[in-house]
Amino acid sequence: MPILVLGLSFRSSPVEVRERFAFAENRIPEALSLLRQSGAADEAVILSTCNRVEIYASSHLEDPSAFAAVERWLGDCHSCPATHQDGLYRLTEPQSIQHLFKVAAGLDSMVLGETEILGQLKKAYDLALQSGHTGSRLNKTFQRAFNVAKHIRTHTNIQRGSISVGSVAVELAEKVFTELAGKHVMVIGAGDTSEKTARSLLSRGAGRITVTNRSHEKAQALAAELGGRALPFDQWAGEFDSVDIVVSSTSAPHYVLDRARLEPLMKARRNRPLLLIDIAVPRDIEPEVNFMENAYLYNIDDLQAIAADYLRQRQEEVALCEAIIREKAASLLHSPSPRPADTAALATPAHPKAATHSATQ
Repeated sequence: MPILVLGLSFRSSPVEVRERFAFAENRIPEALSLLRQSGAADEAVILSTCNRVEIYASSHLEDPSAFAAVERWLGDCHSCPATHQDGLYRLTEPQSIQHLFKVAAGLDSMVLGETEILGQLKKAYDLALQSGHTGSRLNKTFQRAFNVAKHIRTHTNIQRGSISVGSVAVELAEKVFTELAGKHVMVIGAGDTSEKTARSLLSRGAGRITVTNRSHEKAQALAAELGGRALPFDQWAGEFDSVDIVVSSTSAPHYVLDRARLEPLMKARRNRPLLLIDIAVPRDIEPEVNFMENAYLYNIDDLQAIAADYLRQRQEEVALCEAIIREKAASLLHSPSPRPADTAALATPAHPKAATHSATQ
């Protein structure tokens, strides 16, 4: 059964399209179950990040029928027809496997060579694996993708320069404020992206960090790690007059900040500029906020212009990386199918954190 990929990314669709098809992490196991029950896929992994929504599947159906079935399921899942979505890409072997390897290696990322996507991909795979939605075909392919990503990190210079969305967000902040010394940063959301962005801001001299999150315990835990202060989610407005930078990355299905709520708060700021960086998909901050005086709002797609600068720095390494990926994909496709014992070994890792641990190697 061939592996197919169906998805949307920042390369094919703007954020207002991607957010329609995004999956909250806690919805993914159920979504995978419904996908397989629909008959569209025998094995599946869903990768949903701020920059992409992709379904990796192995199906007994022929390609046209398999893609049509997955598209129908995706549209039904989000109550939004996906069949005629212009930005939707459909890949089958060998392009589907090469694409997975490129994603794992950071070659298809906004910031070329970034490493955050590898951790996100491992988490997506592990979620599908632990829920029983992968089998020998996807297990072998994803494990090979992780090995290829490690090989590329070790044998090429693709990671030179800034290598994460968080660090690109910091570059943007420095262009707005010239320097970050003494700036007060409010982080809305206590997830991985928020943490990495906050650490980047601190490393460039940000004065203090305030963390707010709907789960106050998570806000306290992150604030403790960053040497900052946790603020109950319903009290963030009280500190808004002293904030210089807002970084928002929650999994809320609706806007966390909108113009109607922010506009009255801006008056107390006495014309001080406010930088808002929305790295969530679906977006956390209403686009209308950008029309407020002294408010500068940037979403995940806006960061691409800065990322393009880093792309030029790494472009010479891309040809080398793509040659490695073509070779590794061909090797995988021509290798013998795993024996039953091999399949069992793949489906049951020796330690549940093994995949996560390998990302740090």
